[in-house]
Amino acid sequence: MRVTPLKLNGVIVLEPKSFGDHRGFFMESFNERLFKEHGIHFNFIQDNQSLSSEPGVLRGLHYQLNPKAQTKLIRVLTGAIYDVVVDIRRSSPTFGQWVGVILSEYNKRQLLVPKGFAHGFCTLVPNTQVLYKVDEYYSPEHDHGILWNDPALGIDWPTSNPILSDKDQYHPVLKDAEMNFE
Repeated sequence: MRVTPLKLNGVIVLEPKSFGDHRGFFMESFNERLFKEHGIHFNFIQDNQSLSSEPGVLRGLHYQLNPKAQTKLIRVLTGAIYDVVVDIRRSSPTFGQWVGVILSEYNKRQLLVPKGFAHGFCTLVPNTQVLYKVDEYYSPEHDHGILWNDPALGIDWPTSNPILSDKDQYHPVLKDAEMNFE
């Protein structure tokens, strides 16, 4: 497995080895021992899956407050997404900065998003299915978000007119968002 740290400390792209032949392919998408060898120590306790039927569906930017913050390991089963991570750790030298990565069924990349980061993605093709592992259960009272098009962040999304949930249309901008990460 190839492990590539990104500019936001703790955010990592993982590229599992894929073995293909005329039948298709095989890969290990998760191997606890291998992850630990690369210094990735999280106890994933729940898998979440989403289907977005159209390109331009934007989900995010989401996070849960402490003590119910979540580390996420994201991958795409079918389709492709532009995945974005924003540093929301107030004392971090990269606070308010973001990175974007394309994850797809073809590149088989996975993205590790630790606690202290907001996360969102935009679908690039129809019928995109995203699967992600988390290390904490969903907690509605800790569920928060940041507005996807906050001008202070300047995220270069692949669409200017996304398909959004009602909730994602009304998140606060970063400077007004509730955060308890240091």
